[in-house]
Amino acid sequence: MAEWFKDMTFYHIWPRSFMDGNGDGVGDLKGVREKLDYLQDLGVDGIWFSPLYPSPNADYGYDVADYRDIHPEFGTLEEFKALLDEAHARGMKVLMDLVVNHTSDEHPWFQASRRREEPYTDYYIWRPARKNGRHPNNWDSIFEGKAWEWDEVRGEYYLHLFAKKQPDLNMDNPAVRKEVEDICRFWLDLGVDGFREDVITFISKADGLPDDRLMPAVKGLRHYSNGPRLHEYLAQFRKVTEQYDCITVGEAPRMTPRKALEFIGGEDRVLDMFIHFQHMTADCFMVDYIRRPFSLRKLKSAMSAWQYELRGKGWNALYLENHDHPRVISRYGSEKYRVESGKMLAAMYLLQQGTAFVYQGQELGMTDLDLPSIEDYPDVSTRMNYERLKKLVGAKRALRWTKQATRVSARTPVQWTGEENGGFCPPGVEPWLRVNPNYTEINAADQERDPDSLLNFYKALLRFRKEPVIRYGKYREYFPAGKWFYIYDRTYKGEKILVVCSFTELQVAFQPPYSLKNAEKLFGNYPGLTDAMRPYEVRVYRLRDE
Repeated sequence: MAEWFKDMTFYHIWPRSFMDGNGDGVGDLKGVREKLDYLQDLGVDGIWFSPLYPSPNADYGYDVADYRDIHPEFGTLEEFKALLDEAHARGMKVLMDLVVNHTSDEHPWFQASRRREEPYTDYYIWRPARKNGRHPNNWDSIFEGKAWEWDEVRGEYYLHLFAKKQPDLNMDNPAVRKEVEDICRFWLDLGVDGFREDVITFISKADGLPDDRLMPAVKGLRHYSNGPRLHEYLAQFRKVTEQYDCITVGEAPRMTPRKALEFIGGEDRVLDMFIHFQHMTADCFMVDYIRRPFSLRKLKSAMSAWQYELRGKGWNALYLENHDHPRVISRYGSEKYRVESGKMLAAMYLLQQGTAFVYQGQELGMTDLDLPSIEDYPDVSTRMNYERLKKLVGAKRALRWTKQATRVSARTPVQWTGEENGGFCPPGVEPWLRVNPNYTEINAADQERDPDSLLNFYKALLRFRKEPVIRYGKYREYFPAGKWFYIYDRTYKGEKILVVCSFTELQVAFQPPYSLKNAEKLFGNYPGLTDAMRPYEVRVYRLRDE
């Protein structure tokens, strides 16, 4: 069973916005190959690709039309093989996104299923209308309206937990599970090193698909999150992946550390890690588009719970940004103190125990994008959230909250240079999505030349993550009720690393949890030391037994 992932940092690429290599305004595999030197110099050990498959782009790749090919916008399967070989030659692992809760409605399986062609008739979840044409149950879609869409060809409703063009697969059908096994073998035989498995904890639905009698924000969620046969199905897929030297990382909304250990704990684990959401709700209520003031206590509680509960039993996946969340400096840090808060946030999570994930542009301190109207946001989820909010709080506040919560902010093109289009695509070419106008101040080229930049701070932290105290050290949090500081240490074989993070623009007096008389300051985002912590200051100390 693979253990190599415990020493690693993965770089998450959302390919459409990473780097345009052929000059058409869309990121592609050629662009990724051009930036492999950059990634190697950054110090990452592997790449996780968001979906590269052919797709109509109703949800930008998460609506898969063909599981065994590459989207022509990104390149060809041969180009992917060449990139895979080049990454491996550099010692980098490569993870693919495995999206098997649903497909595109343009996938050949769905087209055959709606025509009742065997063996695909029951590949999806179909139900007849209830009395008076009502939906089969009262579940909501997370992305788009109710969870059921009428199909005129079949004369039945199909279930879609996400967009209407993303029908859910019927994982209770053994033939569908066999397809998943075959998809895994295809990419593993090609040489990929594992999968990030999209909303994998949604694949098992409650027997009978009952109505939701409660009043949750999303009706039905409790009936398909961590469903009755989830562990059984993941164990079946594990029998395939364990034949390879690979890893599996499950995306798991509504996951807790205690529940996670049923899947990622011990030698019989069915997944290696979970990408959960608990620490990403420190500035929202129940759902990410209902905004609340940032709560440091809520963030600390979630981070520490996963560190404590998984210690010696399972393994953490550490992240602060990905393609589904706004930029973290704009959420948990400060755009006014962008570099300072960016460094503090980096140290806060990268020095905990777990495999780290860095999302494209995070290492540069990219920030949220503010566009004029909802029509400027090309994302089905963002537009649905706006419509829901508009009914509750009115159009003006709905737009403001939606801008704060939209995942489009994480999908703007990476800002490589201070030139037109941020160096993402050639001058004069229109990028598929607007580049954040601050690319003239925030870009990789400038930061590579600045030894005190956020980019170079990330490089130093990623080198330090190879230290045994980061992989093996015991975690302990101090002053969990404190409203300004997040303070924890890591201890291993006579060595202690103390991490002190300030989450405020105020200068606040700092009292360490123990004497720092003989401590060595390893990292900081301000020169020298003062009695009070400065705005968004971070200090990382090393202490050794005498």
